[in-house]
Amino acid sequence: MAEPILVAKSKEPIFLLPKMANRHGLIAGATGTGKTVTLQTLAENFSARGVAVFMADVKGDLAGLSQAGANNPRVVERAKELKIDSFTGEACPVVFWDVFGEQGHPVRATVSEMGPLLLGRLLDLNDTQAGVLNMVFKIADDKGLLLLDLKDLRAMLQYVADNADQFKTQYGNISTASAGTIQRNLLALESQGADKFFGEPALNLEDLIQTQNGRGVVNILAADKLMQKSPKVYATFLLWTLSELFENLPEIGDPEKPKLVFFFDEAHLLFTDIEPAVEQKIEQMVRLIRSKGVGVYFVSQNPLDIPEVVLGQLGNRVQHALRAFTPRDQKAVKAAAQTFRQNPKLKTETVLTELAVGEALVSMLDEDGSPEVVERAKVVPPRSQVGAITPDQRKQIIDSSVLAG
Repeated sequence: MAEPILVAKSKEPIFLLPKMANRHGLIAGATGTGKTVTLQTLAENFSARGVAVFMADVKGDLAGLSQAGANNPRVVERAKELKIDSFTGEACPVVFWDVFGEQGHPVRATVSEMGPLLLGRLLDLNDTQAGVLNMVFKIADDKGLLLLDLKDLRAMLQYVADNADQFKTQYGNISTASAGTIQRNLLALESQGADKFFGEPALNLEDLIQTQNGRGVVNILAADKLMQKSPKVYATFLLWTLSELFENLPEIGDPEKPKLVFFFDEAHLLFTDIEPAVEQKIEQMVRLIRSKGVGVYFVSQNPLDIPEVVLGQLGNRVQHALRAFTPRDQKAVKAAAQTFRQNPKLKTETVLTELAVGEALVSMLDEDGSPEVVERAKVVPPRSQVGAITPDQRKQIIDSSVLAG
């Protein structure tokens, strides 16, 4: 049985049970309250237990997982304060990925793999336009045509629009105006760098679930440039990766520990202006993917960023401080406090605004899968380096990877 993960310490230590890690989780809190360090602590502990990890690095500071740490005075001080024995620096085996192929191995998917639902979301299509896109995919499928990149899709769209009368009886009306809008939106998407993502060779999901010397490989997607260029492409890419895992991994029931833990940072981007069909797909994936040995951990500023139907399935929770400057903020604090199993000794709502950096309200699932009473606790510091690495260090890791070339 995998050793429990020490997440934080209150009067008593608080553990995340690997057997319950695929019941998903949430790391929330305002900017600068310690979410990234908590994410890093969890990731390296999963890796140490042979569990592969996938995460996006939106600020460039998670790459430190690849280097041994325990040399930061504040980290060492926290370890002493929490009386952590033999606190030494440890690096994780890391693979860097990058949609642009600059700060990691290139990530690719074919247009056919992405499918019309997620692509329609990327293109901001209305129902009529999404219907036309669905028809284009169906016609391509019926004719045995694989759509690899955006050029293929544009050519297929042009062909369908030019021959609309031919397809009308079998597939329905194809609006020329809708086809034109999709073409324009595809050009806009290309200008945001999405053309780098579509093509071959497509990402092999097995590459994300690897171990090295008994430790799980931590896959880090360099996402700072992607976030600046197109937050929607970022969110849709992560959603596509998750849906591919969901559709392709075999059922394994309730394992002793997950095969993969997937951290979804900046989760609010996923749910902003979300279409009902996409939200339904996410809710279904989160509910069912745990039986495939995958734990999903959403990272966001506020738990209310996540729809209630999804939030209710996130069992392991670390809530850092929230700000309460405006009436809207105060309402959010109150709602966040109500998502925990209440502790009669703790005024959760008040404590939420008083937490120091590195402190959090923590509630994990017990052996029966029930949420434990919420506790105010100090999060255990990571043993890997906190912060960014140098370009030379990154290049060395990329060049020495088995995926190089």
